[in-house]
Amino acid sequence: MNIDKQQIIDLLKSQGKNDNADQAQSELPDKVDPEQHSDLLSKFGIDPKDLLGKIPGLDGFGN
Repeated sequence: MNIDKQQIIDLLKSQGKNDNADQAQSELPDKVDPEQHSDLLSKFGIDPKDLLGKIPGLDGFGN
């Protein structure tokens, strides 16, 4: 399942990680696959396994 890059950036900003958000803006692709891009997400302090529960509208079932 792909997640829109902006949702990840918004999550980082909501956690006060503005420096990570700026870096993610330039390094992440427009659509992020948590499994495929797990190294990048970890670099920004995001655990790909926890991502589904932290982004509104994502319930782990593709909804």
